[in-house]
Amino acid sequence: MKSVLIVDDHPVVRAAVKLVLRQEGFQSIHEASSGNEVMPMIREHQPELVVLDLSMPSLDGLEVLRRIHDGAERCRVLVFTSQEPAFFQDRCIRAGASAYVAKSNDLQHLHKAVHAVMAGYSYFAQLPSNTVALSALQRSEKERIDQLSDREMTIFLHLARGITNKAIAEAMHLSHKTVSTYKTRLIEKLNVDSLVHLRDFAQRNHLI
Repeated sequence: MKSVLIVDDHPVVRAAVKLVLRQEGFQSIHEASSGNEVMPMIREHQPELVVLDLSMPSLDGLEVLRRIHDGAERCRVLVFTSQEPAFFQDRCIRAGASAYVAKSNDLQHLHKAVHAVMAGYSYFAQLPSNTVALSALQRSEKERIDQLSDREMTIFLHLARGITNKAIAEAMHLSHKTVSTYKTRLIEKLNVDSLVHLRDFAQRNHLI
């Protein structure tokens, strides 16, 4: 019996994904609404596939991907997210994802991705090989974002969404001091003056 775990904090999205998966022959379908539920559910249900959103409460998708990879779990991971592929697809590939589908695409892309992954293939968007079409400002900001580590990227997005240092520390199992250090480093790396500008930076690049 083909089994799958859907990880998304929006019930409507989970319902749509469930319809696609049933059409693809999955009978055992499990659901999680936050990142910190994922590893226990993988160990309990041993799904062949995980359909994973990147933006979630408590533990974001990049961190979940890292934990699945570090734990040598045997499931394949299909990332299904509203996050821009230009900023996140390569990160997900490096973290071990088998596919990346943007939620802005027609659901037929999700069908194709599920089919490809279960047949042993990968499914990723073809991204522009250069940034000629970007303005000088966009190009400069994308280069700065690309230089962030996955953990820096995760903390950047948490901060940009207004999550407190304490909440970030608890969710990511870090000390408050470590999160403060990351915040200072991010402000320097992204060349912004404050958390307000950090949020503006994220919004300008469609990251939140």
